[in-house]
Amino acid sequence: MALEGNEDVKAMSFEQALDALEKIVDDLERGDVPLDQSIKIYERGEALKAHCDRLLKAAEDKVEKIRLSRDGKPVGTEPLDAD
Repeated sequence: MALEGNEDVKAMSFEQALDALEKIVDDLERGDVPLDQSIKIYERGEALKAHCDRLLKAAEDKVEKIRLSRDGKPVGTEPLDAD
């Protein structure tokens, strides 16, 4: 859920979004950010997290498809983490 003012998040690669999210976590953990700014960067963090989740899901779907087609024969589907 990208919030107003965070539209740029949608164009980020997974790595860019993760780096930005890690910086936000570091800033919030230090505790030296004013409250109003903390709220804004927390909301941006939520948008970054949602974007990362979407990108990971898309990557998992692609990995599953590749895994199922290695021998060139469709064998159906199974969960990515099946043991």
